[in-house]
Amino acid sequence: MQLQWWSVLPFAAMLAGIAVLPLVPATSHWWERRFSQLAVALVLGVPVAVWMWLALGWQAVFASVVEYGQFIALLLALFIVSGGIFLKGDIEATPRNNTAFLAVGAVLASFVGTTGAAMLLIRPLLNTNAERRYRVHTVLFAIFIIANCGGLLTPLGDPPLFLGFLRGVPFTWTLHLLPEWLFVNTMLLAGYFALDVYYYAQEPAASVRLDRAEIEPLGLRGAANFVWFAVIIAAVAFAPSVDAEAIEAGRATAMDWVPLREIIMLAAALCSYRFGDRRARFEDNQFEWEPIAEVATLFIGIFLTMIPALHYLDEVAPSLPLNEITFFTFTGGLSSVLDNAPTYVTFFEMAGRVPHPGGADVAGVPEIYLVSVSLGAVLCGAITYIGNGPNFMVKSVAEARGVDMPSFGGYVAKTLIYLVPVLAAMVCLFIAEPVWARAAGAVLAAALLANDARLIRAGRRLALQD
Repeated sequence: MQLQWWSVLPFAAMLAGIAVLPLVPATSHWWERRFSQLAVALVLGVPVAVWMWLALGWQAVFASVVEYGQFIALLLALFIVSGGIFLKGDIEATPRNNTAFLAVGAVLASFVGTTGAAMLLIRPLLNTNAERRYRVHTVLFAIFIIANCGGLLTPLGDPPLFLGFLRGVPFTWTLHLLPEWLFVNTMLLAGYFALDVYYYAQEPAASVRLDRAEIEPLGLRGAANFVWFAVIIAAVAFAPSVDAEAIEAGRATAMDWVPLREIIMLAAALCSYRFGDRRARFEDNQFEWEPIAEVATLFIGIFLTMIPALHYLDEVAPSLPLNEITFFTFTGGLSSVLDNAPTYVTFFEMAGRVPHPGGADVAGVPEIYLVSVSLGAVLCGAITYIGNGPNFMVKSVAEARGVDMPSFGGYVAKTLIYLVPVLAAMVCLFIAEPVWARAAGAVLAAALLANDARLIRAGRRLALQD
């Protein structure tokens, strides 16, 4: 059955609900209740699942349910384990220290995954900045850098890259993306440093004095949980999960039905919760279930309403004008609102079927296209709260700590200011072929750095006035 454009309307309605309902006075308090969010997710998602079952067969719904289970199992396991690790002590929340914190997260994300790094570092980052009034920009850049752009260098960094590894992309191939990783994260760190200098100069004097007075040597509590982190990472890398393709094809063995990967991850999480340092979890980190409950609830609706959207994308992809720039644009744009893993797979498969542009192949795909697809799926997942799983998690943890995070639309407006211009400069410099495009990228990058310098000067002027 060929789907029509209107088949994506339930998914659009789900996104609109997430974006609008918290802002409307008549529905904002109603939306805050978990039952209300679940009701919207099920009212939109269940009819779509029934429709897809009848129109496309049970396999389409089954695959989506399996992906949702795998998605939530990973987030839940990492959320529980990271909740038992506490970076004790309190360093001064200066722009330099905060930028160093984010830089460490950028490196860590590629080796423990964006979800693991984000859940591990967001609480210590919030604790460090607890005395500061201006904290929203710090959480935003943590989403940009730690929860997304940092995870570009290995297949463990982000689920799309892991799916590429399963399809034959060599494990070390993503290291070829080091120049793009370095450019994007350096530009974001420079932008954050400038912005934090500007906001730090506006902090109330009492907040700065309290921050300096609360300095304590750094230490680690709950370090045994790193063992469980290692178990989860090993399970992601090596343990099999439910093989939905084999089941759909009718050639599944008994083991193809066993979610061994998820069993190992959840067992590690249970051990962490049961035997871990309770002081680190409940007193220091103030662990609560609300952030993961919100993500699990909303993504039920997202995964179900996404079924026709992804099938429609698969149908129209052959008619799209695809080249190295549009592969990045389509993969990135859709990864910002659809789950970036299946979006990556769709364009990965498509890249192997379009006319070959010349050059080397990787896993049967022209390398020039694989670079664009990989960059788009990973980097553009930061453009909205739902582009990548950790985004909503970080938002929820921050809100639980009293940070007034932007709405769905407000967040997108921030990414258009701070993130998208960096990605545009990266495309011009590293993907586009014409000399004029690379020159434009260099000019844009220079303009962004000039604006950073302007913010730093403005912040220093404000500090001198105080």
